[in-house]
Amino acid sequence: MAKEKMWGGRFAAGTDALVEEYTESVSFDSALYAADIAGSTAHARMLGRQGVLTNEEAEAIADGLARVREEIEAGKFQWSQALEDVHMNIESRLTELIGDTGKKLHTGRSRNDQVGLAFRLFIAERVRSWRGSIRKLVKVLVQRAEENQDVILPGFTHLQPAQPVSLAHHLLAYAWMFTRDDERLESALNRICISPLGAAALAGTTYPLDPASVAEEVGFHRVFSNSMDAVADRDFVLEPLFATSLIMAHLSRMCEEIILWSNPGFGFVRLPDAYATGSSIMPQKKNPDVAEIMRGKTGRAYGALMAMLTALKGLPLTYNRDLQEDKEPFFDADRTVSMSLELMAGMMSELAFNPQAMRAAVKKGFLNATELADYLVGKGIPFREAHHITGAAVAHAESKGVALEDLSLEELQQFSDRIDQDVYDVLDYDAAVRRRKTPGSTGPESVKQQLTDLGSWLLKKAR
Repeated sequence: MAKEKMWGGRFAAGTDALVEEYTESVSFDSALYAADIAGSTAHARMLGRQGVLTNEEAEAIADGLARVREEIEAGKFQWSQALEDVHMNIESRLTELIGDTGKKLHTGRSRNDQVGLAFRLFIAERVRSWRGSIRKLVKVLVQRAEENQDVILPGFTHLQPAQPVSLAHHLLAYAWMFTRDDERLESALNRICISPLGAAALAGTTYPLDPASVAEEVGFHRVFSNSMDAVADRDFVLEPLFATSLIMAHLSRMCEEIILWSNPGFGFVRLPDAYATGSSIMPQKKNPDVAEIMRGKTGRAYGALMAMLTALKGLPLTYNRDLQEDKEPFFDADRTVSMSLELMAGMMSELAFNPQAMRAAVKKGFLNATELADYLVGKGIPFREAHHITGAAVAHAESKGVALEDLSLEELQQFSDRIDQDVYDVLDYDAAVRRRKTPGSTGPESVKQQLTDLGSWLLKKAR
């Protein structure tokens, strides 16, 4: 068995069967096949250009790798656990197809820099896919906000009614969160797209390689500056995992609101049938299972980040086999965030809002109390005093079971003789929203500007 290993020359005995099972990675890293083949093809052609291989050998390897890819994608490739990983499986099959020339592919490189390049290529592709899904979700949020600019609902702090806001403003708050998620991913791509090929095991190589040409061929913009850093670094895994944690946190907050809003106690939304489930015993139930599962899966993304941070924290330079544990957490986080973004875009596009229930809720909780305080300040009363007066008026209205705007002028004047008939214009909930004219506020002008800015953002990202 030892002699069958590509690294087995100095071993007399084979590895234990349980060790084989415990240390193999092909069961999950086979997902990297396309990235590995792309990196190996670029490496082979570079070896040909540099005269390390003949041009004929380089092209034979490139053609052979293309055939291996065809076999994998046709489902005809036989993966071997004994060959440990995707890289050894591909190289072994390449050699079977083109003979000993296939054994020359590994000239001037190690699995350390080979794995680094393949995984960077894979992660870069996935990050670009996440960004596309984020843009899709932002577009849906913008569209729903455009449709609901005149709908008002309670804005909450401490989950208690606070002030009236427009539904559009509420939805756009999430849109802005996701634009920042996209910005983080865009920034991370600058550091992911660095080719480590040429670092070899850790010290570089004596072969006259041209790492820059490999980087260019695979679409990366620069190469490593330090060979030890190149093979030991896993920042390029951690950054996107951190980004997925934030994306999932933002999605989870949306889920929490959908769950609350779909409860009949709120009644702000009706769940689309395609994104809800029923109860096995209670026929009236319509459960927000998609939102609940997404909220739960957020912990998986956090777990992936923590697993990777923990694996990396105590490793001396350079490569250690612990780093094999970088892939399964990433694959899991990728699946989680990819599906979650797509599902949220679909659910939000079909979610039915209930403006009447939202408006009815606005009348509960004295959401225009701040308006009364500001009104009194406008009449020359210091804010702290105005705050106290308003609190007393709220307590009086609450004792009567009515809203502030339902109190008579005479009742309101008991708390301040500065109050006049014009107070009712101020206490109007729609007017309260319209009066917010500062940039970024819930007022109509601000919301329109946000819609314009986000529209421009979407156009820019589409280019």
